[in-house]
Amino acid sequence: MQKILTDILQSDYQVSVIGTARNGEEALKKIAMLHPDVVTMDIEMPKMDGLTAVQKIMESNPVPIIMISALTQKETQFALKALEYGAIDYVAKPSGAISLNMDAIKNELIAKIKEVASANIAPAKPKGHENLLSFPKNCEKIISIIASTGGPPAIAHILKSLPADTPPVLIVQHMPKGITKFFAQGLNNSCQIQVKEAEDGDQIQRGFALIAPGGFHMVVNREKRISLNINPPVNYVRPSGDVLMISAAEVYDSKNVGVVLTGMGSDGAQGIKAIKNKGGTTIAQDEKTSVVFGMPRIAFQTGCVDIVASLEQIPKEIMKACN
Repeated sequence: MQKILTDILQSDYQVSVIGTARNGEEALKKIAMLHPDVVTMDIEMPKMDGLTAVQKIMESNPVPIIMISALTQKETQFALKALEYGAIDYVAKPSGAISLNMDAIKNELIAKIKEVASANIAPAKPKGHENLLSFPKNCEKIISIIASTGGPPAIAHILKSLPADTPPVLIVQHMPKGITKFFAQGLNNSCQIQVKEAEDGDQIQRGFALIAPGGFHMVVNREKRISLNINPPVNYVRPSGDVLMISAAEVYDSKNVGVVLTGMGSDGAQGIKAIKNKGGTTIAQDEKTSVVFGMPRIAFQTGCVDIVASLEQIPKEIMKACN
């Protein structure tokens, strides 16, 4: 796997592999010596596993870490934990632990490495989630949240702050197929609002957050239910935040609250425009608390963002927009 990955990465003239490590202990020593811009890390390693290594690296020599892991249930849950501990992104091996067809993820991996090389690995973190009070009983708003690189902890902070009677929340987090289910389950166990991976036909209802499944666009239909499709990627991603927000703007008109969080690329910018054009409220995460200020910046550049706020303030801004 090391040899395959090294060859893939060095096929791009802008990427140099300056070291490899057989296990987490060796990785810690080499990172301290070589000072890489980015580290790619597997979960399964001898002596010290990837999860422990991520914690120790972020304590001693913080550096952007991209997890590369198989999509088994165990490895997926470990990878989500690694994101919680400070890893920045996740790339799924295409066919299990020993994937000889790694070329399938070549473009995605190289693009992510270039993007996270300049990531904010120590963003200003919220002091802790604040439990907000109830929303108005007659609130008819709908909340759409879009995130990519650095998004899972940001989404977790927002959802943990929201009360059980929150208006419907629809979420696009750029993640591979198979991971979003475990992401939703973890959130459901720690939030007052109910969280699940969206299924085709799900009713959009108060007190529920629905997360678009990896590999599917999530659309709001005229019956105010969820439709999933495998139409071509938009902004190179599926699910796409633009697809979700544009459909929500068409159905819910001015009752939309659109939120763009940390992430690379431009997904969400067209969705923010669509929501603003219908009279909805639009919010973008600020640069200081974003791991990657790509998506929020491009959304802001449309001129259609009403509020730029820190991650800590975003739940309060959502509540204000719903009042």
